[in-house]
Amino acid sequence: MSLKDSKLEKNLENLVTSRLLVICVDRDDDVGEKAGVATPVVGRNACIEAAQKLALEDPEDADANSIFYAIKTYEDLARKGYQVEVIIVAGVGDRGVQADEKIVREVKSVLETFSANGAVIVSDGEDDESVIPIIQNVIPIVSVQRVVMKVSRSVEYSYAVFGKYLKMIAYDSKYSKFFLGVPGILLLIGGIGTIFGYTQQIFAVLISILGGAFLIRAFDIDRAWATWAKPTPAGLIRAFTVVTGAIIILASVLSGFSTIHTNILDPKILDSNIPNIFADRQTFGQFIAGALPFLWMGIGSIFGGILLSNWLKGSLRKITDVLRLIVLVSLYPTIYQFTNLLIYDESSFTLIPPFFAGLAITLVSATVLFRKYRKKRGGEVLTE
Repeated sequence: MSLKDSKLEKNLENLVTSRLLVICVDRDDDVGEKAGVATPVVGRNACIEAAQKLALEDPEDADANSIFYAIKTYEDLARKGYQVEVIIVAGVGDRGVQADEKIVREVKSVLETFSANGAVIVSDGEDDESVIPIIQNVIPIVSVQRVVMKVSRSVEYSYAVFGKYLKMIAYDSKYSKFFLGVPGILLLIGGIGTIFGYTQQIFAVLISILGGAFLIRAFDIDRAWATWAKPTPAGLIRAFTVVTGAIIILASVLSGFSTIHTNILDPKILDSNIPNIFADRQTFGQFIAGALPFLWMGIGSIFGGILLSNWLKGSLRKITDVLRLIVLVSLYPTIYQFTNLLIYDESSFTLIPPFFAGLAITLVSATVLFRKYRKKRGGEVLTE
């Protein structure tokens, strides 16, 4: 491990201020989860104590070396005459938006007591460095120092690393559930099916399970559900509105069928003409007109729950959620008029007034909301 003094001095040559904040970033909160240290950690002695605790809990964790690197940077800058402070900030174990928000809050809390004019970021990889643009909204960043560990390049070391990751897959529940659990279920079902002679049927089941597992992991459905279903006011509200909205959306299908002419829904006609039930333009229009109110209420219920959840958490993403509801309402007249075109054979030009009205409402609302966002964001990033 080496400190690039020349690079740091070059980055600080044109600095007009002498108050610097050395920030060691631990985005996945190893210092909190492994060593039990609450962040932000402020000061040289406190950072040394945190690094020692983390090194004793997990000697292989690179974050401990990053903390010592930050302390070394702090001492070098202090010897050069800078007014400097060193801190450790951490996110959360799952990383993501919550981790970035926590890091920003901790940096702001430190700046309230030490009014630095520039920051030096110390990290051990690209994951920690992903928060640099966010921190830069709070304090100018004059240098980024990446910790590069000197390691053995021998074949034995490669085998040791490979064995370490195999052990992680086998014993770490975060990874073993997918890499061992899903294949284990597939092998078990396949073996049972082969014994009882249901090879073809079991193959379809295995493909379905594997496809479902890939979809759940690819779109983070498991993490999203865990977040939504947490026993917090925001999580419970979001879970309730999502379930309610899904039920109302399903009810919209029944409402759509109920508005179709009764002769078409006669059991004899329905049984013989299911593939062509929507071939008639008027029938299709009646179905949409009947389903539209419940469909929009269901979608609005989901969007409203997300808005209320973010509002309770104090997140600026609620501005995007408000705009989403406005767009939903603005689209309704246009789609409703489209059903009139199908049912009553009206002119297509009747779509123009509701379309432009909805577009104007959306543009004005977006302008007002994002102006408000720029005034209030204070370093927080607006994301979906």
